[in-house]
Amino acid sequence: MQGMQQPSSRRPMSCLSSEGPGAAGKYCFRKTRRLRVVLKPDILKEIEIFSDLGEEEIAVLRSVMNEHAIQEGDVLFRQNQEGSEVYIVLDGSIGISVKLPDGKELEISEVRSGNFFGEMSIFEDSHRSATCRAKEKSLLLSLHKNEFFRLMETHSSIAARILYRMLVITTSRLKNTGNFLSDMVQWGEEARKRAITDDFTGLYNRRFLEDALNEQLSEARVRRQKLSLAMVDLDHFGTLNKEYGEKKGDEVILAAVTVFNTVFRDGGILVRYGGDEFTFILPRTDAAEALSKCEKVCSGLRELPVLDGMPGSIRRLTSSIGIACFPDHGESMAALLERADKALYKAKEAGRNRVAVAD
Repeated sequence: MQGMQQPSSRRPMSCLSSEGPGAAGKYCFRKTRRLRVVLKPDILKEIEIFSDLGEEEIAVLRSVMNEHAIQEGDVLFRQNQEGSEVYIVLDGSIGISVKLPDGKELEISEVRSGNFFGEMSIFEDSHRSATCRAKEKSLLLSLHKNEFFRLMETHSSIAARILYRMLVITTSRLKNTGNFLSDMVQWGEEARKRAITDDFTGLYNRRFLEDALNEQLSEARVRRQKLSLAMVDLDHFGTLNKEYGEKKGDEVILAAVTVFNTVFRDGGILVRYGGDEFTFILPRTDAAEALSKCEKVCSGLRELPVLDGMPGSIRRLTSSIGIACFPDHGESMAALLERADKALYKAKEAGRNRVAVAD
């Protein structure tokens, strides 16, 4: 991270290559245990798995962790290597990939700020199940399993709470990805895209929403940035389908998506939640900016000619949108979803065809 003061002394460079830890190769990064000089005092408190630790407990944890400053393309470890450390991303992003039967690598996920990976080396004595490579310049922390076991002996309360949070998050990851990981490995990149994409609109699907929102919230929390969540319903879509038929309904959906993509062409994660329901994740966006963008969505939908000349009761496409912002309206995924949903219904109760921000 630019602007960080560097320690006055460092450990020697540690290198990783395809031959494993310690081998000479191109994959090198610096390590240091003098984290107090390098990191903000409260940065670990912003990481979800450490968030319920007190200041003294954080200090104990920091004393047994290492820092890794790595460059784009650096490999932390490769699939089937022995593992001994869990990593936490403070800044940047790490790609996780597996080897396909044809020898090619398939990226199956990305770990960004505030999240961790490599935890199975703590849970059990197993080889790495994937290859982890920096997608950009990144700053990581690591905790060696031997240090963790010593922590269990000397500070069992700290270790127990960290382990519990890691297990909860890891279980959720396995539940969300286990059903389609084998298909991704077997069929490759196209299967990965199909698993997270709505076939009809090309937007992300509901399956992708939870992982994406959790990841973006973790990054916003660590970077202390705003994040807005918008929930969108097309007004009277059920009536429109009945009066004009499903074919026209499909045409309306696709027309609406063109407006969404146009308004958010500079950024935003657009999800088709189901039917005529959509969700927008807007990183680095406060409530005022989200309101402005979503009002452009409403305006763009009203101007669509898709219902021109139709004989039914609905002659113009409109939408109702509810917005909630992190951390103003909630700090968890569940809280943001709930507040955005309430804002959506506030927009509907006020007459639809409008945007409402959470109270």
